[in-house]
Amino acid sequence: MEYAAVSGVVRRFSKNTEFAVNSGLLFSEISGTIKVGILFEKSEVVLMNLKELGELRRRFRPEKSAVSRIYGCYVNGTRNVISYLDESLGNMPQEEAEKYLALLKKSLSGGLGRNLIDITFSNEQVMDSDEHRLLMALRDSELKDGEIRNAFYQKIIDSLDMDGENYLILLAYDAYDVPRRARDGADMDSETVFNYIVCSVCPVKDGKQELGYFPGDNGFHNCTAGQVVSAPELGFLFPAFDDRTANIYNALFYARKPETLHHEVIDALFKTESPMTAVEQKEAFQTALCDALDGACSLDVAWTLYEQLRAKIEEHQASKEPDALEVTSQELGNVLRECGVPEEQAAAFQERCGEEFGNGAVMNPLNLIDNKKYEIKTGEVTISVDPECSYAVTARVIDGKKYLLIPAEEGVEVNGLPVEIREETPAEKSEANLE
Repeated sequence: MEYAAVSGVVRRFSKNTEFAVNSGLLFSEISGTIKVGILFEKSEVVLMNLKELGELRRRFRPEKSAVSRIYGCYVNGTRNVISYLDESLGNMPQEEAEKYLALLKKSLSGGLGRNLIDITFSNEQVMDSDEHRLLMALRDSELKDGEIRNAFYQKIIDSLDMDGENYLILLAYDAYDVPRRARDGADMDSETVFNYIVCSVCPVKDGKQELGYFPGDNGFHNCTAGQVVSAPELGFLFPAFDDRTANIYNALFYARKPETLHHEVIDALFKTESPMTAVEQKEAFQTALCDALDGACSLDVAWTLYEQLRAKIEEHQASKEPDALEVTSQELGNVLRECGVPEEQAAAFQERCGEEFGNGAVMNPLNLIDNKKYEIKTGEVTISVDPECSYAVTARVIDGKKYLLIPAEEGVEVNGLPVEIREETPAEKSEANLE
């Protein structure tokens, strides 16, 4: 059998054999059992991008889906199982099946690096760990083993904190015949099958009482929608679909709110270090900047950093580049240097970024700034400006007092009321000077 070192991904050379390369190790995995381990030179890891994510999301359209059954577990706020779900999509009404597929698809939505976080397993975990073995067993059994499913449900039940809400755990298995891509982008015959599972954890909320029409009474009365399944709070895909093939070293974790990653579930299911939330990344970035500049972060420096990051975000969005946007501490340090920040402080900022994010780590600009809002606060006033006009806000010291200045030529309103800003008359200026 021939082997090839591939960049940090799982390659499938036939429909029943997978190969994993990561941190210098190559594995042959057949029917869920690792057969061979060969040492290779360490290579760069390739992560999922938006194009690959979109390809999988399209699998959850009714006309393209190969999901045949939906499995699940309904849990109440006191961590007790109310009921289990094991139903064929083919036996459901079409509208109902579409609802299930939409919930699963939602766990593959959002921004990479924000709602969707790469979870990476170590070599030791892939070789021999309970957490990885459980995920592989779920996938390799195609979710048909009830005992394995129940063990998985219990992991979530024991760890997940939903603030006393009821929730539904959904599981689905899919086998995707991945078509080859021709040079012109057209799909060709498949040479590989991507076998994977998707999990969604959805809050279940009591329906609101509304007035409804009752034909028998020919009148309107209170009616309740019962309990309603909401969009997923969290979920994951395993294995990852990197470079359009399976990577058993990675899972893709979904969180509806970037600031709430549910670290407790990541720890219970994957036993890996939880990544920083978007809020934690923003706070770490600001801490590194403030500590390095030692209170000398001027409005000009803050504005330039904001504009540089915003420009990167807009350029990336316009280019439709599928890979996640990244920026290094070196790039940000160079921006500080261009603003006239002394070399010692710029270097200190890069060092603090290494301490906060890890040496060599890259950052997602979307987690560092809000590119839709430019806001300045003082002790008494908050100024919110369209980012396109952020350049208009300047800082000045006049007669020893610090001011924020905004041009106000036309269209000035106070609570919707048009007002005029007129120049003071000589008499008014004299009166002001006397005061």
